[in-house]
Amino acid sequence: MGLSYAEENYLKAILKLSGSPDGTVSTNAIAAQLDTSAASVTDMLKKLSDKELITYQRYKGASLTDDGQRIATTLVRKHRLWEVFLVQSLGMTWDEVHEIAEELEHIQSDRLIDRLDHFLGHPKFDPHGDPIPNAQGKYTLRAQIPLSELKPGQEGIVIGVREDETSFLKHLNEKGLTLGKSIKVITNDDYDNTLSLQVEGHELNLSGKVARNIMIKTT
Repeated sequence: MGLSYAEENYLKAILKLSGSPDGTVSTNAIAAQLDTSAASVTDMLKKLSDKELITYQRYKGASLTDDGQRIATTLVRKHRLWEVFLVQSLGMTWDEVHEIAEELEHIQSDRLIDRLDHFLGHPKFDPHGDPIPNAQGKYTLRAQIPLSELKPGQEGIVIGVREDETSFLKHLNEKGLTLGKSIKVITNDDYDNTLSLQVEGHELNLSGKVARNIMIKTT
């Protein structure tokens, strides 16, 4: 089934936003995610419904069908594998790769992606710590909590981020908070959740907003 880039982007957005028990995503949520109008979203949802890639009910929202879920998951797989390639093989930094991978994910070649996966050694996580689905659409999950939830004295390792915006990742680069860094919480302010941390020999302060978007494996 040939789909436009826009149609694929809608499917991926619905997959990302489908956190409710029935996986239904509102029109307004999709519009905000894709920075477009609700009217444009409604038009696209009707098209995707006609192609049986989503189930759409006016005023309720949309959810992926099995075919839609498969296509969206494949897009996520391709995107995250390309991010690994750009960092691991081309030496790009984690704040440079998202937009490029957004373009590369639309390449229609299962053979290429399987070869890429093999070339990279079948990675389980991308440069931002997000799980990469395998060819069967299965994810490898691991225990992780936001840095903001750690108490004074607790230690952990940075294993992921919730945001992949360039400005946020550059901010973490400046703080020295990249994947794999060991941290220890010195203080955690009850009022605004500002944290004082020890990061591999040096101390730094971190806002609660930033701490909520850093994922930690406790040690």
